[in-house]
Formats: sequence, structure tokens, C-alpha cells
Amino acid sequence: MANLRPLNDRVIVKTVAPEEKTLGGIILPDSAQEKPTEAEVVAVGPGKTLDNGKTVPVDVKVGDRVIYAKYGGTEVKVGGDDFIILRQDDILAVKE
Repeated sequence: MANLRPLNDRVIVKTVAPEEKTLGGIILPDSAQEKPTEAEVVAVGPGKTLDNGKTVPVDVKVGDRVIYAKYGGTEVKVGGDDFIILRQDDILAVKE
């Protein structure tokens, strides 16, 4: 992750693998699984700079599990790993 540093209010996340089984025990093939919308935060930018020059920090921190907008962000590949770069506005919730 040393190769990517998010700017402004952007956050870099790594998706969490979705469950491969349903509650009833049925194993789902990859083609039947939904695109994951849960991820772990791996890097956080400094925050959004307002017109008056003040910086508003990002509300999440490294290690947080977040739920993000289904089609939000930009997918990137670094060193064989897949990451998603999101704006803070694309993050819907922090999973506690």
C-alpha cells in the first residue's frame, strides 16, 4: 500500500469477500454472488479543503469496516491486489 496515498477526502478500501453460502447452507457460485459493498479501509486522505482554507477531516480511519455505494469509487490494481478509491460521500456507513 506504500505506492498509493489518497488525496483530499478520498479513502482507499480493500473489499471483503462475500459469503459463499446462504443461511440455508447453499453454496453460491461466483456468477450468482452480488458485487461486494463491504470493505476495509486501508488508507485515508487528509480531508476536504473548504473555500476558507480549513480542512475537514475524514470520518473513517484505517481498519474500519465500511459499507459503500454499490457503484461508487474507482477500482485500481496495485502489486496484484485490487483496491477501490472512494470519496467519503460514497461511504454509507461504518460497520461496528
